[in-house]
Amino acid sequence: MNGFQGSYSMNENKTGFAHEVAAICVLAGKILLQNGAETFRVEDTMNRIARNFSVNEAQSFVTPTGIIFSIEDRDVTQLVRITHRGTNLRKVTQVNSLSRLIAEGELGLSEAYRRLKEIERSDHVYPNWIQIVAAAAASSCFLLMFLGKWEDALPAFIAGGVGQAGTIYFHRLTKVKFFSEFMSSILIGLIAVLSVKIGAGSELNKIIIGAVMPLVPGVAITNAVRDVMAGDLVSGLSKSAEAGLTAFAVGIGIALALSFN
Repeated sequence: MNGFQGSYSMNENKTGFAHEVAAICVLAGKILLQNGAETFRVEDTMNRIARNFSVNEAQSFVTPTGIIFSIEDRDVTQLVRITHRGTNLRKVTQVNSLSRLIAEGELGLSEAYRRLKEIERSDHVYPNWIQIVAAAAASSCFLLMFLGKWEDALPAFIAGGVGQAGTIYFHRLTKVKFFSEFMSSILIGLIAVLSVKIGAGSELNKIIIGAVMPLVPGVAITNAVRDVMAGDLVSGLSKSAEAGLTAFAVGIGIALALSFN
C-alpha cells in the first residue's frame, strides 16, 4: 500500500478510511454495472476490494438501476443511481485487472481511485462508421449462417448497416431505448421488403433475420439467466424484462414494415 491507509490508522480516523474504501468500491461497481457486467460480478468485485483493504464487514446490494454499499461496523453507507447501461467489456476487463492488482497489494487507495476515474472517463468506443460496417458485415454472416442464399448477402448487409445507423441516430434524438430499436427495425424491414420487390433479394425472412441479429440483446439475456441462476432474482427479472422489451420493439417494428409488403 502507498501509506494512505496508514495515515488514517495513525490518526485513528477509521471511519474516514472506511468512507474512502466505500467510494472506491462503489465506483468500481458503477463502472462494471454500466458496461454490461452481471450482478454477481459487481457484488463480488466490490466485496473483494473491501476485504483487500482490511474492511471485512462490507455488504453490497446491486440492482440494474442502483448500488447500495454499506460497511456495518463503521456506519458507512453509499448509494449510487445507475441511469444508463451499455456494453463495453473493455472497461469490465480493466476493472477486473485493477481488482487483482489491489488483491496483490500493488495499489493503495489513492492510486486505485485515480485509475478507476481514468477508466470511467475513458471513451474507448469504436467510431460510428466502424460500428455500422461491423453490424452490416455481421448481418451478412448471420444470413449465411441461417442457410440464406449468397444473392441475399448484399441486401442483408445494407439493411444491417442502415439498422445500426438508425439505432445510433434515434438514440441521439431520445434516450428511450425502445424507440430507437423500434424505428431501426422498421428501417430494416422496409429495406428487406424493397430489396425483394425490386429483385435484389429473394428470401425476405432470411434477410430480415440476418439484419436484426445485431439488435438482439444477447448480453442482456445471458446476464439475466446468469443472475437468476445465481439467486439474484430482482436483477435477473429486471434484465429479462429489459431484453423482452427490446425483442418486442424489434418484433413490432418488423411486423409494421411487413404490413407494407
